Amino acid sequence: MDSLPPTLFAFLRELRINNEREWFEANKDRYRAEVRDPMLAFISAFAKPLSEISPHFVADPRPNGGSLFRIYRDIRFSRDKTPYKTNAGAHFRHAAGRDAHAPGFYLHIEPGGCFAGCGIWHPDKTALQAIRAAIDEHGDEWIRITGTRSFRETFRIAGNSLKRPPRGYDATHPLIDDLKRKDFIALTNLAESDVTRPGFLDRFASIARTGSKFAGFLCRAVGAPF
Repeated sequence: MDSLPPTLFAFLRELRINNEREWFEANKDRYRAEVRDPMLAFISAFAKPLSEISPHFVADPRPNGGSLFRIYRDIRFSRDKTPYKTNAGAHFRHAAGRDAHAPGFYLHIEPGGCFAGCGIWHPDKTALQAIRAAIDEHGDEWIRITGTRSFRETFRIAGNSLKRPPRGYDATHPLIDDLKRKDFIALTNLAESDVTRPGFLDRFASIARTGSKFAGFLCRAVGAPF
């Protein structure tokens, strides 16, 4: 599986219009055939190129508990009670990480909103402090990684940031904008035509390789091997 089928997008568009349990149960076989199974096949195919980038990240094609995010939304504390996600997501986690808050690579598939990325989203307090300390101590390396032409042409660094400098860092610090970050994720947008075109697996692997030094910096900052 070196690309994803157009039928995946067609199903997600229909789900967006019919986001209710009765419709989904009636179309569950379609979900499995048109969304889940192609995503699992892609995850499985990405295992080899991922291992060549780093042996410490996991491409797990199990339908439950693996790299593929569940289609079911957690609506317990949400005002939005629609039960299903209208996207498909795969998170290639670090072997040392237990959840989506560890460094990893990510693929987000959604009609009109596909993207690929790498990094760490919502790190806990200990990891966040460690990343900031690493940027402060190894600023030259951080600048080299995020300032290369290939990185800048591929990614934008996204996520939430503090409005004020974090405790212990001066507002005049040359990397204060990065030190204020609460997320450290590098994203690149993708068109549906990119995802469905033959050879997308190689394209996604190339994106991951371009972000590998960024991911490696974050791994070292939180004490994880790369």
